Amino acid sequence: MAISRNTTHIALIVTALALAAACTQMPPAPPKPPAPETARYREMPFDALPGWREAQLDASLRAFAAGCARSLAGALGRACVQAQAVPKEDAAAARQFFEATFTPYALVSSNGPESGMITGYYEPIIDGSRWYNAVNRYPIFGVPEDLITVDLASVNPELRNLRLRGRLEGRRLVPYPTRAEIDARGAAYPAPVIAWTPDPVALFFLQVQGSGQVRLDGGERVRIGYADQNGHPYRSLGRYLIDRGEMKLEQASMQGIQAWAAANPQKLQEALNANPSYVFFRELPVSEDGPVGALGTPLASGYSMAVDRRFVPLGAPVYLATTYPLSEVPLERLMAAHDVGGAIRGVVRGDFYWGTGAEAGAAAGRMRQQGRMWLLWPRGEPLPRPD
Repeated sequence: MAISRNTTHIALIVTALALAAACTQMPPAPPKPPAPETARYREMPFDALPGWREAQLDASLRAFAAGCARSLAGALGRACVQAQAVPKEDAAAARQFFEATFTPYALVSSNGPESGMITGYYEPIIDGSRWYNAVNRYPIFGVPEDLITVDLASVNPELRNLRLRGRLEGRRLVPYPTRAEIDARGAAYPAPVIAWTPDPVALFFLQVQGSGQVRLDGGERVRIGYADQNGHPYRSLGRYLIDRGEMKLEQASMQGIQAWAAANPQKLQEALNANPSYVFFRELPVSEDGPVGALGTPLASGYSMAVDRRFVPLGAPVYLATTYPLSEVPLERLMAAHDVGGAIRGVVRGDFYWGTGAEAGAAAGRMRQQGRMWLLWPRGEPLPRPD
């Protein structure tokens, strides 16, 4: 059967298009997301821990015993009972207790490094008032009534330690407002106000620290602690300023950021908004003890640290080997895992609690160095699967 000229022409066009398509490179497949970080626990002898033989362990024992009262179940609970019987202020007895009761395990990330970032935090004291006035204009908010928190472990046990936060719009749960949206409304935001402060930068760092004290007009102090958060991820203000050429890496301490804020008031709010996370507080009784950490017990200055509870169980002893801020002087100490933090994410990641006030703040603000960590876990017990 004869083929018409039009049919032949169409066939040539189809063939040409097919050849052109065959020669066209397909876009590359998107890269696979990295596998979630996991921890490797490498058993070590005590003598392999840097500075272990010189470490003064009586204060470490007191910190562990104070915190482990909230961990009376399981292996740590049994070790806690034994700790209560160790004589106080007896360094030799404390050493004997730790070496007889625990086995050290080096914390190693599945991502490779055996060292990680060690930062510092403290309990700030900021000025404020119970009442709004021309000076004290920035609210310290309690938890808003419209903030909804969903514990995802109730839906899927594999999602333990993950919480969803938002607010209702009709029957839909939508993301909670960001820092920029909350700050834009200021005093008009529908949340209870614990106190008012004159300094937005001090308030920002109060949220970063997660707890603090407010020194009121008449000299009275109010202690406030973390109550909840708006569900948005923490973003580093220092990293934001570095990325925009506002400061160099070595300047990005708390003190450096405060100096930048004082010199650039017109840029301040935009910079603060780069961290969408917003912390809400609750009022706590003031005592001589430190602020209450995630374990529910007061933090011990110089002996408590915040960890990532996915890899380190709260209440456990953790040996830390790092250096003092802006120094090569070793800081090797047995700490207690008493706290957590929004920015403390990773196997080898710790936040060293320095205490209360300006001197502690000076050390915490400058601390940003590499360190190694060892989990001490009760002898003969299976390695933990942190909650």
